Amino acid sequence: QVQVVESGGGLVQPGGSLRLSCAASGSIFRINAMGWARQAPGKQRELVAAITSGDRTNYADSVKGRFTISRDNAKNTVYLQMNSLKPEDTAVYYCNMKIQRSYNNGWLGEYDYWGQGTQVTVSS
Repeated sequence: QVQVVESGGGLVQPGGSLRLSCAASGSIFRINAMGWARQAPGKQRELVAAITSGDRTNYADSVKGRFTISRDNAKNTVYLQMNSLKPEDTAVYYCNMKIQRSYNNGWLGEYDYWGQGTQVTVSS
């Protein structure tokens, strides 16, 4: 089995910062990509940032220059550093990992895993 657990959300004032973390554990052969998405009230889930196994990154235009995604392969963890937060950043943030599970001497195909979500609220 594979477990994905995220943390780091909370209430911050506009202009503040938060750092989200998401760690995977279990029978993992390789994590091919990691990312973050968010869903605000009344809106669809939107991709925020992603990082590939080759360290290529992509950001939504709304967060570019303010958010930074990074990873720690040894810890099977992805981070989202959020700076200069705005009220419109308020949402539930979900981490996503594309994982190849280990199996005997090999591995299984790639599976998509999601964290449980963590609330980020930006308000004065």
